[in-house]
Amino acid sequence: MSFAIQAEGLIKRFGTTTALAGVDLAVPAGTILGVLGPNGAGKTTAVRILATLLRPDAGTATVAGYDVLRQPVAVRSRIGLTGQYASVDEELTGIENLVLIGRLLEMPKRDAKARAAELLERFGLTDAGGRAIKTYSGGMRRRLDLAASLVGRPEILYLDEPTTGLDPRSRNQVWDMVRTLSAEGVTVLLTTQYLEEADQLADRISVIDHGRVVADGRADELKRRVGGQTLQVRPTDLANVPAVRGILAELTGAEPATNDDSGLLTTPVDDPVLLSTLVRRLDDAGITADELALRLPSLDEVFLAITGKTAEEETAA
Repeated sequence: MSFAIQAEGLIKRFGTTTALAGVDLAVPAGTILGVLGPNGAGKTTAVRILATLLRPDAGTATVAGYDVLRQPVAVRSRIGLTGQYASVDEELTGIENLVLIGRLLEMPKRDAKARAAELLERFGLTDAGGRAIKTYSGGMRRRLDLAASLVGRPEILYLDEPTTGLDPRSRNQVWDMVRTLSAEGVTVLLTTQYLEEADQLADRISVIDHGRVVADGRADELKRRVGGQTLQVRPTDLANVPAVRGILAELTGAEPATNDDSGLLTTPVDDPVLLSTLVRRLDDAGITADELALRLPSLDEVFLAITGKTAEEETAA
C-alpha cells in the first residue's frame, strides 16, 4: 500500500506543555483521513508539522515520500493547506487573489490567469471573480480559500476545520468539493469539530487525545468498538409508551431508556433479529410507531466514550 502521509512518534512541546506525545498517522494515497479530538488535543499542531510550518522535537514524518525535516521544499510543492479561517486578501478580487498565488508559485502570468479562471468556474465563483473579497459571503470566501489551496495542483490537501462557521448549505457545497477532489486522487487530511463531517467524508478516522492517537479505524469500526446496536422506538400515541417499554424489557431483558418529552425509547441489542420480532409484537398489540430503527452508536457517542466528553462540550469549552 502506498502512503501519501506517514508519521511515527511525533512529539512536540511548547515549554512545559506537551502538544504531541508520540502521534502515529498513515494516510493511503487518494483517501480522506478525518482527525478528531478535543480542543487542545494536538490536531492543528500535527497538521502544522506535516505542512513543514513546525519542527517536531522527536519523531519522523514523510509527505508524498519526502521527509518534512530534510526535504521541506519538496513537501511544500506537493501540498495545499486550508486553515480554519479564510486567508485571502479582502481588498483584492477573487481572480486577483488566485493569480497572486499562482505568481508566488512561480507560474507564468498567462498560466496563473488560466488556472484562476479554471478554479473560479469549478467553484461556482466566475460571476463574482471580479468583485472584492470583502463583498463575498462566508461560504463564498471559504470556497475561494479552498480554490486558493489548489492553484498549485497539490497531491495532498490539509483541511483544518474547513467548514467552521458555515451554514448547512455552504457546508454541503464544501463537502461535495472535497468528495470530488478525493475521487480525482487527491489525498485529504481533514481535522474537524463536526462529527457528522468526518462521518460523511472520511475513509478512516483517527481520534487524538492528550497528544496521542487513542483510536483509529473506519467510522463503522469505531462505532462497533464502542458498543453494539441500539433499538429505538417512538410510539405514535404517547399513551402506549408503558406498553412498549414492557415489550422491550421482555424482549431484551433490560429496562429501556425513555425520553418522557418525545416518548422515544432506546435499548441496546445484540441480536438484530429482535427488530422484526418487535414489529410483530407491536402489530399484535395494535400499536403504531412514528419511529422504529436499529442503529449503530453515533460518532458523537464514540467521541464521548473515547475522550470522556461530547463534541458539543468541547466546542463550548
